[in-house]
Amino acid sequence: MDISALLLVGCAAAGAIMLSEAWYFKPRRSAAPMPSGPAHSAEPVLVNYARSLFPVILIVLVVRSFVIEPFRIPSESMMPNLVDGDFIFVTKYSYGLRLPVFNTKILATGEPHRGDVVVFRLPKDPSVHYIKRLIGLPGDHVVVRDNHLTINGAPIALAPDGAYSNGSNSAAREFAGSPLAAEKLGNATHEVMFAADRSPTDFDTIVPAGQYFFMGDNRNDSQDSRFPQVGFVPEANLVGRATRIWMNWDFPSFPHWDRIGKRIQ
Repeated sequence: MDISALLLVGCAAAGAIMLSEAWYFKPRRSAAPMPSGPAHSAEPVLVNYARSLFPVILIVLVVRSFVIEPFRIPSESMMPNLVDGDFIFVTKYSYGLRLPVFNTKILATGEPHRGDVVVFRLPKDPSVHYIKRLIGLPGDHVVVRDNHLTINGAPIALAPDGAYSNGSNSAAREFAGSPLAAEKLGNATHEVMFAADRSPTDFDTIVPAGQYFFMGDNRNDSQDSRFPQVGFVPEANLVGRATRIWMNWDFPSFPHWDRIGKRIQ
């Protein structure tokens, strides 16, 4: 379901009802006297609803389209940093303001940086949203060998950082004991995980102009730009940068309160 499209349709419908009332129905109703003589100008219930809902729908549409949008993490591909059940905020203005539904950029506000955690629309099916870490910028030569990254000939620092043991849900139990490592992209350091019972996927590519190369932090268990189902992601498909976890609830288990407000690195 495209919520932005629903909001846009709702906003347009409420606006059309209000304009029709102001320009056509109200003048005609006011000019027609009631049987007893006085002019009758009471607004219909539908107009009252439209007048009440229009500003609410408009504010939600503007905020979701240009400021911030919530998403839910549905998989383990970004473990250990994001887990199934995380609800996150994504800043929509990070890489430019785009019209809702049409996704046309109307204002450039920033550029993607290597290491950003990004939500993007899947190139093969734009109705599907993925979240991955940005590894390769346009023109980068990216090499993945045995889970070690080399970008433009420079090896990316990777330091062992223990084993995964956090959490109590089924995913946490499945990946318990998997090796962790601290990876440094640019000036930022984040954790990556290598699922113990899965093989690494090697890759060697040059990122085309205007496109980006993404990988999940769960390097052995992530369907990302290394696979044809995802591939390179055009700039137009970028939705925004993931910034904060605002809730974690993997129903029917209890919410994990310690993840609320956690910054996404």
